[in-house]
Amino acid sequence: MSDITQADSTRAGLAQAPRPEAHRLSAAAAPDDFAVQIADQVESFILAVTEVAKGDEPASAVPYLLLEVSQLLLAGGRLGAHEDIVPDERYEPDTGPEPDDVDALREGLARLLDPVDVYSEVFDPYVPRQAPVACRISDDMADVVTDLRHGMAHYRAGRTSEALWWWQFSYLSNWGTSASAALRALQSLIAHVRLDTPLGELDGLDTDSGAAGDDGELEREAGAVMAAEIGVPLGIKPNGS
Repeated sequence: MSDITQADSTRAGLAQAPRPEAHRLSAAAAPDDFAVQIADQVESFILAVTEVAKGDEPASAVPYLLLEVSQLLLAGGRLGAHEDIVPDERYEPDTGPEPDDVDALREGLARLLDPVDVYSEVFDPYVPRQAPVACRISDDMADVVTDLRHGMAHYRAGRTSEALWWWQFSYLSNWGTSASAALRALQSLIAHVRLDTPLGELDGLDTDSGAAGDDGELEREAGAVMAAEIGVPLGIKPNGS
């Protein structure tokens, strides 16, 4: 089920269930400072990731992404902790065509982050004995930007409650998971470099194949890719260098 289809279903349920007026963020009742702060963080993330993907400053790519994803997740945490936001309209207004530059952003980040774009992640930590799956930071960032832009289209059209509802819903259903997983990968990458601990051989870890080996753990070939070798071109150096 796509995010928008799932959103329509969730929205219909909210519309049918009576809720106290305190839960409705209308123009009159909405805390404008909250909406502005969330929108500012969303816009900052979109702009920053778009600039990073251009590849003009490869030396600062990973640190910038770590910083921007961390800040975005603060906004996500505020949305997740907030009571359910109910939009003013029962059905979502049309936001027009989606921007067509997401693939270029994804591809730019993939080139920039090679060979550390692919990482392993457990999708739901509460599912017992779940095998890790291979993911890509570039895919995660493109997915997050897509979700955030959708809400931003509502915000710029003056539909504040619609934007907040979408950002909250998609945080819980999609972009929060993608951003959290990417943050763990970025933090782990920087930790490997700063603590001077080598990464295992990255060949064989690919999103086109299963991430789990016969024993349920990632198969890693002999040898290692030293952290310094990938840290220098990505703008992060081992501790003490």
